[in-house]
Amino acid sequence: MVLFNYVLMCLIFSTTFLAVKIGVDASAPPFLSGGIRFFVAGLILFMWMLWRKKASLTLLFHKEMLITGFGLTFGTFSALYWGEQYVSSGMAAVLSATGPILVLIIQITIMRHKPSVHSLIGCVIGFIGVIIMMAPSMAVSEHSWMLIGSIVIIAGELFYAGGAIYSKRVAKRFADISPIALNASQMLYGGALLLLLSAFTEQWHFQNMLSTRALGSLLYLIVIGSMIGHSLFYWLIAKTTPIFASTWLYVSPMLALFVGVLFYRESLTWMSAVGAITILIGTAIVNYDSLKQLFEKPLRAKKRLQDVQTR
Repeated sequence: MVLFNYVLMCLIFSTTFLAVKIGVDASAPPFLSGGIRFFVAGLILFMWMLWRKKASLTLLFHKEMLITGFGLTFGTFSALYWGEQYVSSGMAAVLSATGPILVLIIQITIMRHKPSVHSLIGCVIGFIGVIIMMAPSMAVSEHSWMLIGSIVIIAGELFYAGGAIYSKRVAKRFADISPIALNASQMLYGGALLLLLSAFTEQWHFQNMLSTRALGSLLYLIVIGSMIGHSLFYWLIAKTTPIFASTWLYVSPMLALFVGVLFYRESLTWMSAVGAITILIGTAIVNYDSLKQLFEKPLRAKKRLQDVQTR
């Protein structure tokens, strides 16, 4: 069951980037689309947790929910939705995988953490991968909007990095509350902020939102992407470890590249593929210690079992 749900989660997360792309290509306002997605998904999940008596309305009155929602949902996805107007879904997925690298950079520059050698090497490799992937848009003037979109998506990952660091403190403070309820709360706030941003920056033409492609994209992202995908993620955290659940970051971006090529005829150059692989290698090296724990724990358990059997 764990393996099945893990594969399903990776497949879901790999397709959400294409779903966003389909929506914005259908002229759905990006901030409005993101706002509706997260507000509705957060509201449904939160009401479900209230019904199961695993959350209370007082949770929404804690400033931590607003701050987490600002980083993890509002900042991250306002950038992603806007950037995907000019960037392919596969490229957006890979650029979004730079989040763990930016977490490390924030820890080094702001929190004054001393990095390990392999973490620094991973940062350098990841940065080189970004340069390789963005090189074509740097060299061709007609691709300037692609370059701007890529930079905006990476900037959005800075919000994700800050939100991820802060959310660890929030999880400790609210350790007795279901992670799904915490996630629903931050999605509610993030979605509301996206709707507020949309109200001031976008014209709401609901006929665009009601087209088959835009509506299908929105429904898929609400139900499959946000509700089912994130619930599977937190289920896997509960049944395994946060490290194992987070390994989707190394699987889904590569899947997203091929999903975009196969189902949306997005172009995939050899340089894009090399850049994507380089970014993911850099991300894996940055998280070397965590991944080492993930693989060493089963080996230690197996060794202890063998020792017991030989006695």
